[in-house]
Amino acid sequence: MYQQLSFWVHGNADHQDGIIESISVLLAFFEGATANGPGGILPALLPGLTAMANFHPLVVHFPIALLFTFLAVEVLALILKKPAWREAATVILVAGALGAVIAVIAGFSAANSIEHGGNVHEIMENHEHIGVIVMALAVVLALWRLFIGKPLTGGANTLFLIISVVMCLLLSFGADLGGLMVYQYGVAVKAVTVTDTSHSHGEH
Repeated sequence: MYQQLSFWVHGNADHQDGIIESISVLLAFFEGATANGPGGILPALLPGLTAMANFHPLVVHFPIALLFTFLAVEVLALILKKPAWREAATVILVAGALGAVIAVIAGFSAANSIEHGGNVHEIMENHEHIGVIVMALAVVLALWRLFIGKPLTGGANTLFLIISVVMCLLLSFGADLGGLMVYQYGVAVKAVTVTDTSHSHGEH
């Protein structure tokens, strides 16, 4: 038992680095982060954030997750007859709608600041149009629920669900176009020189 604990704390060839080594690396990291003064702390702690060309990628994932979660909770609440879950779904929907507004604003700002070629422009335009439609639907659905003040029933609820499903389908298409621009065309991604030196995460 003592040997196993010692291996875990100090590390060995089979267990890679132990806790002590990890703490040493972490302390060295923070020491390096503060070495360049206050202005160098944020780039050292959050290099991915400071390297971003715009804030659209930072905020866009929140409404995506929230709106899909809203639909899932709403459907489950109807199937399982859980009124409290529908109230929770309303809160999630409102948060998703607000997030969609912020994401669209950030998206338009990004589109105006990012250089892109003609092969990407049409994709970006479609991405923008879908984003605006999703935002509008989310806001309408959220206001509808808030103003009614109680769970919808009958035909009104059926229409509400249909619009919600359409919104999430469009959200999927828009997200796919966003991923296409980034991963296929490298929009807002800085090129990195690839070296010939091979590397394996299993090596020490």
